[in-house]
Amino acid sequence: MDYIIYIVFAVLGVIFLVTQGFTRRKSRDMKSRKFMEDYKNEKRSKSKK
Repeated sequence: MDYIIYIVFAVLGVIFLVTQGFTRRKSRDMKSRKFMEDYKNEKRSKSKK
């Protein structure tokens, strides 16, 4: 019974690390050159309309 709190903290820690990994990957993708090129192309197509 004494180890339940450690198990709960371990599960929460794993969930936290997984969400941090997805967040970092998404922000890195947004900063990449490919993302900016797609953004510029989208902006140009909107301005032509």
